[in-house]
Amino acid sequence: MATLLPFRAVRPLPQYADEIASVPYDVVDRDEARREAADRPRSFLHVARPEIDLAPDVDLYDDAVYRQGARNLRRFVEADYTTREERPAVYVYRLEAPGIGVQTGILGGVSVGEYADGTIVKHEETRPQKEDDRTRHILEQRAHAEPVMLTYRDHASIHARVEQIQSEAPLYDFEAEDGVRHTVWTAEAPASLVEAFCEVEHLYIADGHHRCKAASRAAAVLRSVEDTGPESVRDPKRKPGRPPGYELFTAVLFPMSHMHIMAYNRVVRRVPGAPVEFLDRLDAAFGVERNVEEAVPSQKGHVCLYLAGAWHRLALPPATGPRTVDALDVSRLSDHLLEPYLDITDQRRDPTIDFVGGIRGPEALEARVDRGDAQLAISMYPTSIEELVAVSDEGSLMPPKSTWFAPKLRSGLLVHDFAAEVPADAPTTPLQ
Repeated sequence: MATLLPFRAVRPLPQYADEIASVPYDVVDRDEARREAADRPRSFLHVARPEIDLAPDVDLYDDAVYRQGARNLRRFVEADYTTREERPAVYVYRLEAPGIGVQTGILGGVSVGEYADGTIVKHEETRPQKEDDRTRHILEQRAHAEPVMLTYRDHASIHARVEQIQSEAPLYDFEAEDGVRHTVWTAEAPASLVEAFCEVEHLYIADGHHRCKAASRAAAVLRSVEDTGPESVRDPKRKPGRPPGYELFTAVLFPMSHMHIMAYNRVVRRVPGAPVEFLDRLDAAFGVERNVEEAVPSQKGHVCLYLAGAWHRLALPPATGPRTVDALDVSRLSDHLLEPYLDITDQRRDPTIDFVGGIRGPEALEARVDRGDAQLAISMYPTSIEELVAVSDEGSLMPPKSTWFAPKLRSGLLVHDFAAEVPADAPTTPLQ
């Protein structure tokens, strides 16, 4: 059964919340983050994307980036515009997005151990470089700076308690520049929510596979220090039975009925031969419908291709196996097109392929091809929440970047800082 863990958050004072709150690290690239944080010294992007405070030519994975992130996180924790909760708490977090609707979840700590034992269920493999990067940031910052997004099967008593909390005065309530309204309440008496989650069998990772895996790897590093280190390494203030801070990471837990999934699209940097010749090959194999106005597929089993300066529609062949994962559009695309025609057999590692969140629309795909960053863009039909849960329950894994959840949480509102629980000389690099 799932465990919900209250934690002592470091958070903005309410009057600074909208100024500090930022998009998650993986929603923007370095240049976009730099522009968004310009003239905003308190923006949490300085923690989530610390490379924006360094020279533009510094490599994203340079040691200086991780050290800068740690400095920026400490500055945030010690600032006069933030505070640390006096006692552990959990929160209710509501998102209201134009054109999408309302989704409401519970923000709290979840167990690294339950990620390891499968109570927290994954549906995707992680990409090694990104996994290493997130682990390094956790170890350098001694914090889980951004929550992941998990989902669970709807539960009546949890819904009732969440509704009750929303009748109280919120801690934060602001509209971000993208029009999404973010409202947060403190659950003054979290015990009832904690008890209710003991009846939830599984939590499913929606958004944040790399951060979940990184939390697990960081905990392994710090656990080994505590297990083998001197008695002084152990935190004397820790209450009996309460795990050390690095054994939990933060998440917002949404009921499945509230989840909204968009497509996660693909771009391919190079195709064999000239783009027109490659289109002819696909046409011969699949019967491509050329030069269509549609840039987004209107039904499952179809993809739209931007190739040779125009959009084309392709019907994917049937699944190659009996499992739910085999029938996913992202799997059928991989089995029938990416592997046999582009030799992309490992999407986690192959630099030929990249991924573009559906929130950016087909215009972003066209732009990547038109400016020469890629030769092929693939617009997908979204995976459903039912497919995600079915794949997770059968123990299968989707291809990387199969789902894009919207709207996105804001970072910097409730930060889990556990620096006081680890020695200053604990490792800052992940175990391999």
